[in-house]
Amino acid sequence: MISQSPDTAPQAERVQIELIRESSVCKRISKVRSLSQTTLYLSRRAIQRANPSLSEREVDLVFVSNHYGEKLAKCLRLYMDCEQL
Repeated sequence: MISQSPDTAPQAERVQIELIRESSVCKRISKVRSLSQTTLYLSRRAIQRANPSLSEREVDLVFVSNHYGEKLAKCLRLYMDCEQL
């Protein structure tokens, strides 16, 4: 097996993979969900720290632009502007 983690010892990686394989589907989904939530939180926090003057709405738009592209962020901005009317 080719190592997936250059900073992890091969034996440790084998143990980690075996533990994941032995986990229930529910437990694996829970871990993925938790990791996804943490990633989203950290990304938004990094945007807020880099741009402390942005409103929550502006942070949302920067997040969408960074992760999904400026075109979608512009569409979202237009939609949000219409919703405020």
